[in-house]
Amino acid sequence: MESYKSDAVTIPCNVSTIYSKLSNPSFFSERLEANLDKLPEEARENLSKVHFEADAIAIDSPMGPLRLAVDPEQSVQDRRIVFGAAQAPVKFNMIINLDPRDINVTDSVAELQLDLPFFLLKMVEPQLKEAAKKFGEMLARLPYDEI
Repeated sequence: MESYKSDAVTIPCNVSTIYSKLSNPSFFSERLEANLDKLPEEARENLSKVHFEADAIAIDSPMGPLRLAVDPEQSVQDRRIVFGAAQAPVKFNMIINLDPRDINVTDSVAELQLDLPFFLLKMVEPQLKEAAKKFGEMLARLPYDEI
């Protein structure tokens, strides 16, 4: 399985708050609906392809529907959240690694893991690297104290 990681990002929030919010996808559904009109048009368009469930994120992707469910066996409280592909054409994990720097600062690295045939992997590798990078950046921009 190939792995693509974001750069490490610093999040100005304690690790427990981050973990509790990111490990509960339905939490975002409520907050997004309440603030959808405040988002830029591009963000609203992209979010229309994402659906938050109690324990999973469903994405309408070019490969078809992709459902990523929280994997409680691989996730570690306040350290690592693993979303595994419960419904996808390939084996896929989306991982959020958390490292508390101090009481109110957390470092994070986002990771995408895929199991693709070699020839296909080489075709999509640049997009996967970019996706991991953007995923990590998005984690750093979320207003954890407000959501």
